[in-house]
Amino acid sequence: MAEELEIKLSLTPDALSQAENWLSVQAGVSKGPEKTLVNRYYDTPAGDLNRQKVALRVRQAGDEFIQTLKTQGEFVDGAHRRQEWEWPLMGTDLNIGLIADTPVGQDVNLADLKPVFETNFVRRILMLESAEAIVECALDQGSVLAGEQRRDLCELELELKQGNSAVLLDWARALTATVPVFLNLISKAEQGYALAGLHQPVPLGDEEPTVNKVLHGLSRAWLSGSADTSLLQDLTSLQEKEILPEALVGDLAWLKERLDAGDTVAELAAGSTRLGQLQLALLEY
Repeated sequence: MAEELEIKLSLTPDALSQAENWLSVQAGVSKGPEKTLVNRYYDTPAGDLNRQKVALRVRQAGDEFIQTLKTQGEFVDGAHRRQEWEWPLMGTDLNIGLIADTPVGQDVNLADLKPVFETNFVRRILMLESAEAIVECALDQGSVLAGEQRRDLCELELELKQGNSAVLLDWARALTATVPVFLNLISKAEQGYALAGLHQPVPLGDEEPTVNKVLHGLSRAWLSGSADTSLLQDLTSLQEKEILPEALVGDLAWLKERLDAGDTVAELAAGSTRLGQLQLALLEY
């Protein structure tokens, strides 16, 4: 078992190209391989893995096949921290026996696992190296497929390979100052489950910090296309906190005004760098 720490940013295809061009000329950045990845996700008809916040997939990259089990994990300082198991396979068929020894294997009827959706994309890699850390930057472009349903996929992932985890946010902030991006808490697997009609992310509980609730609410609104009541209430609550700087309160007021006017989160994220910068600024509070 390994632990994965990453920041995921969603953006438009044009912004993805801008991001790649900007990153490529930074000090300590080198180009890695390009791969076409075909990912098939499995669950039971009742969605038992999804209810446990677990994703199970078989990935094909050329003539290599990898079975992966991931937990949803937790959101900490802008990054996702997850547990992850990986096993090499001889082909595309799921190996149920490999899952039996994990915590998931004790609670799910593994014989009921079936393909549910796919996330298929081209991945380009840049390695970002400094004295403090080594970060893998994956630029993914493709689609999420569930039956006849399709959703475009365009993401940039920053994953810590070695060193100081704070460097992930440093890179994200530098990128957001230049390119319109969206800090996204919705995984590829969650997008697939939503497209398949099996699951929609729900608001975080009241025990969560208001900032986390706002960031998660923005991700839900990005996925669904509209802001729910919970997000608007959390934005109002956050605006009323006196500890926030005046400029940040002003940005929150702008965001709520635009959402009230009917703008979507995706439109706001693509239109300028303001929303992405606001999201990352909120992580300090």
